[in-house]
Amino acid sequence: MFKKLKEKLKPEQDGQQQQPQTQLHPSNPYYSPPVASQHSMGVSEKYQPPPGPPPQAGDPSSYAPPLGPPPSHFPQQPAPSWEPPPYHDWTVIPDNSLLPPPPSIGYDSSPTANATMEDGDRAFAWTEANPLWQPQNLTPAQHAAIQNGQLALLKAPTYTGDLLPQRHPGHWKCRTHALCKDASILANLPIYSVFWDSPLRTQRPKTIYFELKVTGIGRGIRTLEEAEAGIAIGFVAPPYPTFRLPGWQRGSLGVHGDDGRKYVNDTWGGADFTTAFKPNDVVGIGMTFSPPKHPPSYEQSQQGQPLDIEVFFTRNGVKNGGWDGNEELDQKCEGGSTGLRGECDLFPAIGVFGGVDFEVFFSPENWLYNPY
Repeated sequence: MFKKLKEKLKPEQDGQQQQPQTQLHPSNPYYSPPVASQHSMGVSEKYQPPPGPPPQAGDPSSYAPPLGPPPSHFPQQPAPSWEPPPYHDWTVIPDNSLLPPPPSIGYDSSPTANATMEDGDRAFAWTEANPLWQPQNLTPAQHAAIQNGQLALLKAPTYTGDLLPQRHPGHWKCRTHALCKDASILANLPIYSVFWDSPLRTQRPKTIYFELKVTGIGRGIRTLEEAEAGIAIGFVAPPYPTFRLPGWQRGSLGVHGDDGRKYVNDTWGGADFTTAFKPNDVVGIGMTFSPPKHPPSYEQSQQGQPLDIEVFFTRNGVKNGGWDGNEELDQKCEGGSTGLRGECDLFPAIGVFGGVDFEVFFSPENWLYNPY
């Protein structure tokens, strides 16, 4: 029985082995590769080893991890947040003490006397050709004289009138001619010395101050043109074009008595500040340089703002206003407050035009106001 079955199956096996090989060739359009199985593959085909040598124990390269991070390291979608935004109390006023002061609202012209545009252009060209002086090292005797108010007045080329020293050092009487042109009278020594007074060197505040008394304005008027007269008080960083009033050009500030406005490097119309000077008014101008209470920001340090600066004005022995010396200036003030930040020596300056009479006091003994 088994013999008959073996003979019956033999022709089928023989038939499989006699199939034409061309049917298994890939060039045949009807070719389909046979499915590997134990019945169609030999022993050597069923157990072919992987290529390469077998991995060695302890060889890290034989256990290389798969490419890419494991599934647990894939970025996760953040959980949604349903919390409401924080409540803002609009009734609380924010602290703006650290913000820079807003710029002053300037005018294009003064309601009283105005210099010509030609003079302004000439002064601008003059300052462009004459850069600010570097700080000068005073002698101890010069510095002592400044502290005692022993300063002299220098007559500007455009000044026409008298400068008369009085018995007490630092006291001067001045009288201009009726047709005196714009002129700035400067002192012979700086009232602020960078080498001696800068808080960056001394670590102490420094206040500079002086006063003048108005005794007459508009003297000798004969025509309407001669009616224009005025006095200004301020400080300048040299060199300064003395045919201009203090506050009109680079490195200067001043309060003008004809229109009551303040000028800080402002060739135009200044900004509202006080009222016009009157006969018998005693007015004073001062500046206090102090170490900064708050370290300057990067922008401020780049702009040269290392000190806190207060500018103040007095009238008849009473403080009558002031401003922050670091305040932002109008865009028309080209150069900003350069020279007035404590980096240059500063000189007292009195501006005049027309017929005026006044007295100047540099000594603290003669001041109505005590700035210290």
